[in-house]
Amino acid sequence: MFRSTRKPQSGLGTALAMAELVYHSIVRSIRREHNNAFLAIGMNILQMVIFVLAFYVMFTVLGLKGASIRGDFLLYLMTGIFLYMTHIKAMGAVAMSEGPASPMMQHAPMNTIISICSAAFGALYIQVLSLFLILFIYHVAFVPVQVDQPFGAFGMLLLAWFTGVAVGLVLLAVKPWFPTFVRVFTQIYQRANMIASGKMFVANTLPSFMLAMFDWNPLFHAIDQSRGYAFINYNPRYSSWEYAFWVGVVLVMVGLMGEFYTRRNASVSWEARR
Repeated sequence: MFRSTRKPQSGLGTALAMAELVYHSIVRSIRREHNNAFLAIGMNILQMVIFVLAFYVMFTVLGLKGASIRGDFLLYLMTGIFLYMTHIKAMGAVAMSEGPASPMMQHAPMNTIISICSAAFGALYIQVLSLFLILFIYHVAFVPVQVDQPFGAFGMLLLAWFTGVAVGLVLLAVKPWFPTFVRVFTQIYQRANMIASGKMFVANTLPSFMLAMFDWNPLFHAIDQSRGYAFINYNPRYSSWEYAFWVGVVLVMVGLMGEFYTRRNASVSWEARR
């Protein structure tokens, strides 16, 4: 008698309804970091600035500035740190997003795909906004920022985000089964990429035995390729954005299959194990 009936929607209507849900979920994921969205973005900008300054001081003290690419040294640092931060933030956001046993899934329109999309795009929004604000301030207050191929460099930022989402999706599928392992692995992965991402050096200067230690990492390829687009004097010879892209595609497929299997076997008691 009181049962409500849902009107059938067209494909466009369904897409718009899902886009609205993703938008509101993005706002919620951003505000989860801090009640004030501006402060959440400000904290991320501060974290990026501290990273850049720390590496600038380290390179200056160790006398390694001459080993970098000819051009703006701070821009060289930013190309590495921006992509690294985008990658690990996307990975962490997706891996820690709400799974099938979350109370949010009790609401009818909500599902895990919306949760994953909101976490991924929320992380991308914060990182891109922080990047443009930092570059704008650096361009206005210090020296003009000159990027040889800005669209290609931004494409590598999106590639770093995509591979981070792919890794996070695999961890999200595994998390209900091995929650402690996922938390520990996430921390180790973030710390290991401080070096393994290659943001402190360029691939063209590495000997072959050292190159083999890093070229498995898709983030290493994305960062090296971004410097090829950002600097006219650098042509990356030992990295490939296609490798990073296809690794991301494979991990997304594996993550989606794992998430589908996990969702079918979800239990409410899992939420207490997080």
